[in-house]
Amino acid sequence: MLSLNVVTLLYLIASVCFIQALKGLSHPATSRLGNTFGMAGMAIAVLTTAALTVKLGSTPAAGLGWVGLGLLLGGTAGTIMTRRVEMTKMPELVAFMHSMIGLAAVCIAIAAVAEPHAFAIAAPGQPIPTGNRIELFIGTFVGAITFSGSVIAFGKLSGRYKLRVFRGAPVVFAGQHMLNLLLAAAMLGCGVWFAATQLWLPYVAMAALAFVLGVLIIIPIGGADMPVVVSMLNSYSGWAAAGIGFSLNNPMLIIAGSLVGSSGAILSYIMCKAMNRSFFNVILGGFGSDAAGAAGASPQQQQRSVKSGSPDDAAFMLANAETVVIVPGYGLAVARAQHSLKELTTKLAAKGVDVKYAIHPVAGRMPGHMNVLLAEAEVPYDQVFEMDDINSDFGQVDVVLVLGANDVVNPAAKNDPKSPIAGMPILEAYRARTVIVNKRSMAAGYAGLENELFYLDKTMMVFGDAKKVVEDMAKAVE
Repeated sequence: MLSLNVVTLLYLIASVCFIQALKGLSHPATSRLGNTFGMAGMAIAVLTTAALTVKLGSTPAAGLGWVGLGLLLGGTAGTIMTRRVEMTKMPELVAFMHSMIGLAAVCIAIAAVAEPHAFAIAAPGQPIPTGNRIELFIGTFVGAITFSGSVIAFGKLSGRYKLRVFRGAPVVFAGQHMLNLLLAAAMLGCGVWFAATQLWLPYVAMAALAFVLGVLIIIPIGGADMPVVVSMLNSYSGWAAAGIGFSLNNPMLIIAGSLVGSSGAILSYIMCKAMNRSFFNVILGGFGSDAAGAAGASPQQQQRSVKSGSPDDAAFMLANAETVVIVPGYGLAVARAQHSLKELTTKLAAKGVDVKYAIHPVAGRMPGHMNVLLAEAEVPYDQVFEMDDINSDFGQVDVVLVLGANDVVNPAAKNDPKSPIAGMPILEAYRARTVIVNKRSMAAGYAGLENELFYLDKTMMVFGDAKKVVEDMAKAVE
């Protein structure tokens, strides 16, 4: 028979697996092992919880049957989605997953408020203890904010919806921060009211206000800041799970939620440093609006000329260089050009060219997007360098090849104190002897800014789809 000591031991093993999963996911070389640890930990946690509920008699066999059906349906849907999703759509998938975690936390909290005896929170007919009411309140409002905020993030990342709130540009209006403050105060007031009385009215009002607040927190954030938003919502989803874990007295849920919440918060802080943002402004949804004023280029900027060349020209320059650094961006992901790029770099390496990849922390639309993309093409990990590790080398690099990146290589961040991205750490590609930039057009990046890198005398633009351009380069390298 499953004793409580055995349950505690199994939960401890699952917790260790989750910790090892986070450690493994910190580097592409160990990410698969990290995923394996995560799946093993979750399997142990689910089976142990199911066995514990049977032991305590709190869940009848029919109830476990419904749980099993839910696991089967959810697992099947998740498998189909992840097998079909393209690399360019991975950020949207992550945002969708975060929204489901938040919604799950809200649903569990509602069930606990409606039937507290089913969760062993209170005896039948007895009120929920005040401490548990506070925990349910916290889990509900954090989960609700995570759900609605993630829905908005999903829409902004996909770019397929016509609603104003789903567009990449920030949505700002007069008195926005004051409105957010008033709604937050009203939500907290309803939470205190619920904790004091256990009435449904303040609980429902609190949940509704939290859903609205989640929308209002995310809509003023521009597309350029979406990587930070994804990381922030990841943290929120963890804290929502942890809050519900306290209510249900489930240590496994508390540990797993705390790990996700704390790791997401740390990653958000790292991302904020990489974008020169205030961490507290991120938490309060108060950033992103500055980019709105920068959207679009002035007529004078649009009339500026650039040097352009062909893929053959670029291939000649790459093949005759001693050192080449490649800066991948979202355009590379859109074109699915990572495999063609791997073929090109293999040919360059065969000719004796030293090839490295430079990754900016917020390149793409989610943390680690470019790392995953290159790992999919089996790019050797020892060729991939983070921004802080490679920036000092750019001054000695013969050629930098920028593929689809924009804001993360914009010299305005260093040279123009009035720029909306002033102070943002960038990959210092402008210091190289020669720069080759591949883009479909001269359109501005997510921050809506002209990129001064494109107009330097040392820069050659190669226009076209990244996959086609890179394939032509590879053919031209003999």
